[in-house]
Amino acid sequence: MSVTAAIIIFVLALLVGLEVAARVPARLHTPLLSGSSAISGTILVGAIAIAAAGDSWGATAGLAAVTAATANVVGGLLVTDRMLRMFDRRKGDRP
Repeated sequence: MSVTAAIIIFVLALLVGLEVAARVPARLHTPLLSGSSAISGTILVGAIAIAAAGDSWGATAGLAAVTAATANVVGGLLVTDRMLRMFDRRKGDRP
């Protein structure tokens, strides 16, 4: 695949992703974040496999992917936890 085709596919995927995310109702943002964290975890496993390939270019790209995916997973889980704590009822609260 040429670099031009890869860039076109990336831009199209970006635009479709933005359009889909903009149309998600507010009630579904927490499950969407959880699903996004799960997908990022899968990407993290693939990035680790690429980093372990041994090729210097692959190891560099894999390290960058591992760093970005780890930050994405941790950030997504922290935001999800914060959102769920907003709805957590305390023992003294009325039902």
